Amino acid sequence: MPQISELAVGDSIGSTEIAVDRATFVRYAGASGDFNPIHWDEKFATSVGLPSVIGHGMWTMGAAVSLVGEWVGDPGRVVEYGVRFSAPVVVEYDSATPLAVTGTIKKIDGDRVTVELTATQGGTKVLSRALATVDLSER
Repeated sequence: MPQISELAVGDSIGSTEIAVDRATFVRYAGASGDFNPIHWDEKFATSVGLPSVIGHGMWTMGAAVSLVGEWVGDPGRVVEYGVRFSAPVVVEYDSATPLAVTGTIKKIDGDRVTVELTATQGGTKVLSRALATVDLSER
């Protein structure tokens, strides 16, 4: 776990790339119970104006915040998290597409650290105002 005394606003917490393919969304649909065909049926997704199958918003949020959980060493220390969706995560038929996530410390308030996440796919920002607050207090 990071030590609060060693952190500063503007510090990077690192970055990761998460490979995303259609199987990812099919598995998530089964786990979440969200079987909306825009997440697995390309013909349907394109018929409603989407470029292809798109990822579940909650999957995208969870994938992005995993960087914070890895950084802090305990995902249970994330005490607040919110995002705005700015673009869908699109996956083509025959390839995995990476979701790139970076994190920067935005605020330190006592034992709480707010991390701003940037999540992009192919240079397109898919989340905006993605902020996770972590409790670094001794337990």
